[in-house]
Amino acid sequence: MMNTRTFASHADVEEKQVTFSQISEHAWAYTAEGDPNTGIIIGDDAVLVADTQATPAMAADVIRRIREVTDKPIKYVVLTHYHAVRVLGASAYGAQQILASQDTYDLIVERGEQDKASEIGRFPRLFSNVETVPPGMTWPTMTFTGKMTLWLGKLEVQLLQLGRGHTKGDTVVWLPGEKALLSGDLVEFGATPYAGDAYFSDWPRTLENIEALNPKVLVPGRGAALTTPEAVKAGLTETREFISDVLANVKKGVAEGKDLNAVYKSTYAALKPKYGHWVIFDHCMPFDVTRCYDEVTRYTDPRIWTAERDVEMWKSLEDQ
Repeated sequence: MMNTRTFASHADVEEKQVTFSQISEHAWAYTAEGDPNTGIIIGDDAVLVADTQATPAMAADVIRRIREVTDKPIKYVVLTHYHAVRVLGASAYGAQQILASQDTYDLIVERGEQDKASEIGRFPRLFSNVETVPPGMTWPTMTFTGKMTLWLGKLEVQLLQLGRGHTKGDTVVWLPGEKALLSGDLVEFGATPYAGDAYFSDWPRTLENIEALNPKVLVPGRGAALTTPEAVKAGLTETREFISDVLANVKKGVAEGKDLNAVYKSTYAALKPKYGHWVIFDHCMPFDVTRCYDEVTRYTDPRIWTAERDVEMWKSLEDQ
């Protein structure tokens, strides 16, 4: 267990190797060794970008890669959820529409400012050139509930809410014609799910809803693109097992009358052998266990993380 007053992520200073690859006829993946991914759909007459990177300066690299393969206009930006690391680069794309679920919009209203301050404090490297972020929040220009269908020429693109998981507003981007999915942080691969705003009881069921689509290829929120049905299944299974293991261990600790600190220590010890090699494991676990403990004990909905609450939580769990 670490004995440090700085977030585990502050030690993560090494630049990651970016991969930009085509995973189906119209879908591309921008991945970076466990850093937040961006998914791209290149349609007949326009481009859609799902998850924008954390700053306009970082988004510029995504745009550069897109321009290497197409000169079609970037018409749509999709926010799969509200987290700052996913949305604050949106202004760089010059999109006609920024699309999100109504639930995501509501979360930005309720806690966007606090989340922005919280995440920038937690992940310094991921907010490279943060001064390029415009003042205020990144606001969707169009929202939907449940399902929205877009047509990029003759290419059908569906935005789907398949259930709560990583947040209550999670949206996936689905190409039914080629069974390609951009999952946002509902699915991770070789990377620890951040679950500070999660619904642990719902998340496994939402993953089953994704699996029912039978995707052949998938861009996860973090980790390598999943380019075979077998790899997709592995990503879904690993994510489901992690969430289920956290929940089971927290429930066990609560049933034994343990407080949050004791539950954290026992859950960390139980999960470290299986998941400790995953990207951002040490960083995510305090947030994940705190949220799960809240859900199991008394808070159905996630409490707002503020920069101050982040520090208090980290000190109380990691400096014992």
